[in-house]
Amino acid sequence: MLDDNTYNLMMQLIEENQSLWRINNNYIRDAGGCGECQEFWKKLQKDKEEHIKELEELVKKHLK
Repeated sequence: MLDDNTYNLMMQLIEENQSLWRINNNYIRDAGGCGECQEFWKKLQKDKEEHIKELEELVKKHLK
């Protein structure tokens, strides 16, 4: 059984990955010709990628 902290980290990792998938597969495209919105989604995309990396490292540490 996982402790609450490890479980929470894993659940957040799932949420971030799902959010990144939606940004990559829908939101940027749906922004259409709005350059400002596309830039926002691309910035958020990079933020999510960084969060995912951090969460992956934390999960690895806590699963040892």
